[in-house]
Amino acid sequence: MNISMITQYSFIVVAIGTMLLAMATGIVGTISILKGQSLIGDAVGHASLPGIILAFMISGRKSSIILMLGAIAAGVIAFILIQIIAEGSKIEADTAMAVILSAMFGLGMVLKSYIQGNPKYQGASQSGLASYIFGQAAYILREDVYIILTVSIISLVLFVIFYKEIKVYVFDMVYAYTIGINSRLISLLIMIITMILIAAGLKAVGAILISSMLITPAVTGLQWSKSYEKVLFIAAFTGAVSAFLGTFISSAVKGFSTGPSIILIMSIIALLSVLFAPRGIVRMILNIRRMRVGK
Repeated sequence: MNISMITQYSFIVVAIGTMLLAMATGIVGTISILKGQSLIGDAVGHASLPGIILAFMISGRKSSIILMLGAIAAGVIAFILIQIIAEGSKIEADTAMAVILSAMFGLGMVLKSYIQGNPKYQGASQSGLASYIFGQAAYILREDVYIILTVSIISLVLFVIFYKEIKVYVFDMVYAYTIGINSRLISLLIMIITMILIAAGLKAVGAILISSMLITPAVTGLQWSKSYEKVLFIAAFTGAVSAFLGTFISSAVKGFSTGPSIILIMSIIALLSVLFAPRGIVRMILNIRRMRVGK
């Protein structure tokens, strides 16, 4: 393992991109966790795959911007379908998400198999499309990093600008309505931020694991503090550290994909937090024992 690679320009650019993405998704992911919508990131991430493949089929090019727009379009369609099913039937939202994400991801895999065996697309560059499933640092170009940086910064700026409204919306919707906060507008804003972050991070992390970048750092933060501000900081810090270590491992060890490496580090940190953090299982057991001894 070559430690000196961390000083190389290519590694620094990719690491900065994945770290900023992980920080942004970690912060935004706290909203999904606290609102009980953990599956929404999973649904949008899986549903984006057919959008990417269709964008490639239509354009015949592997332009990151075009593929990202395809991913966003597919994510919007998936979100609308989930809302229609959840509101127009007796099916719960989580069930609707599970149905849509599996159906859309299956469609994406079918389309991917179709273009691989179709002579019509032999002239177009198909290499690297598989990276949108599991993520791979080797296929991240400078253009991709710029997109990730731009989207992450825009998302964080929007979060900071509407922070007070978002915080009230997350913890007390009744009070938000009372003071005139448009809950639907805030919900739409959060969904837009979530979708563009997922679309921007697909190439680095992959459709299968992108939802973990939203959920896992937030879970870690919630184990360490009850203060929302501290939870946001811990989630962002966890995301950044995991992204750096995961990017380093995937770049240094041949055959390691970026997405799984980043998520593995995040999961280890989350597991240790669930066990040993102030709000973790071990502390909870110790408190229960102390209460019994006190009685």
